Amino acid sequence: MKLGYKLAAEAFGPKELIRQAVRAEQAGFDFVEISDHYHPWLDVQGHSPFAWNVLSAIAMRTERLGLATGVTCPTVRYHPAIIAQAAATLAIISDDRFTLGVGAGERLNEHVVGQGFPSVRGRHERLEEALDIISLLWRGGYQSYEGKHLQLEDAQVFDLPSKLPAIAVAAGGKQAAELAATHGSGLFATEPRADLVETFTAAGGQGPKYAEASVAWAPSKDEAVRAAHETTRWAVTGWKVMAELPNPVNFEAASATVRPEDIAGQFAVGPDPEPYVKMVGEYKDAGYDHIVLMNAGPDPDGFIDFFAKELKDHL
Repeated sequence: MKLGYKLAAEAFGPKELIRQAVRAEQAGFDFVEISDHYHPWLDVQGHSPFAWNVLSAIAMRTERLGLATGVTCPTVRYHPAIIAQAAATLAIISDDRFTLGVGAGERLNEHVVGQGFPSVRGRHERLEEALDIISLLWRGGYQSYEGKHLQLEDAQVFDLPSKLPAIAVAAGGKQAAELAATHGSGLFATEPRADLVETFTAAGGQGPKYAEASVAWAPSKDEAVRAAHETTRWAVTGWKVMAELPNPVNFEAASATVRPEDIAGQFAVGPDPEPYVKMVGEYKDAGYDHIVLMNAGPDPDGFIDFFAKELKDHL
């Protein structure tokens, strides 16, 4: 089992994210994962730097730390040809430490280019086509593709790594979990759902299985809950909300009725390692082998120290 640190790109600027990644490597985390957003979820978070620049800088400042996007939508704001090129370049820069996490996207980030945001069915159709295009380009040579939604014309990625990155496909249901097996080489989830792992493996999936676990460290449980409620209450609204709203102000309204006790019910919070160990155990038992700790607490350095001095040995 590998343990990761979530770089909250919505909550910190680019230089701070790079600093945190260096500290995460020093503390013993196996990898870092970064969200690929154009907007933060809430205005109070206040940031959203370009994830690919940040990852490239981290690759040059670290030696063994794995890198992953969590996750990139390669269909609206980006064309998959651009992501194929970007991921190949980052794999070379990082000496094959990069995993490309992809998903069907959220309106929050994709509507900004003025192309609208597809239906659920349309998003999955586009994601399948995007994965076809990335696979074609990673074979080398000039490639073309004519899909229902996406096209590629005489394109070649000239710099390909000796080892292609794993592609972990985000799944919240059976269709996406099967797509992860047939068109990707890994699974990405946000809940400890064994059924997604089972569907992935039954369809022939054999790659890494990533999952995000929500935590909030602070010297006291109450302080941790307050911080998570202020910046991360959007996380309890569910994907039917999170995928469809266009701007932080909409998430402010949608999460207005979320209570601190709702946070405490879904996050591992406070200074005691036990809730964190229990939560990670749930993901491990469900079959996930790359578990990302997403800290919504007020002190990232305090959390990294807590991991290094207390939590890591328990896990």
